[in-house]
Amino acid sequence: MAEHTLILLRHAKSDWSGHEDDHDRPLAKRGRRQAPEAGRWLAANVDSIDLAVVSTAQRARSTWDLASDELDEPPNTRHDNDAYAASVDELLDIVRGLDEALNTVVLVGHNPGIEDLAQALTAGRVPMPTSALAVIELNNTWDGAGRTRGLLRAAGRPPASTR
Repeated sequence: MAEHTLILLRHAKSDWSGHEDDHDRPLAKRGRRQAPEAGRWLAANVDSIDLAVVSTAQRARSTWDLASDELDEPPNTRHDNDAYAASVDELLDIVRGLDEALNTVVLVGHNPGIEDLAQALTAGRVPMPTSALAVIELNNTWDGAGRTRGLLRAAGRPPASTR
């Protein structure tokens, strides 16, 4: 049985048509459809989430807002500027700093860091297109994340619903 479960969520498709700086870029229309699909997948497949750690970028915050609206009991959310445009090492620092009392945590961020983190935790390639999820069981403490191989339980972009 896993000691902790880390769910990686890459932000939904962003809108490049405006002149916003990278941090302030909003979601595209497609992204506003994708994010709730990720939330519905989480609601159907994850019993409970203790915390969401979300990049401060607008597209990441909007993704989580839309996804968490689909959950019966949304978890506490921590917006973390260190997750914005973070490298795998910076993301590992965030994960390793989590409170051991937390069982399941969602980390909402960006590529290439999110994809690199999935690979570092599972020792396998895990493609993370926009709105993709990766559910990784860690057989270790949060502080030990990446020191032993985690188990990839699910990965991919949730299918579009007919709803």
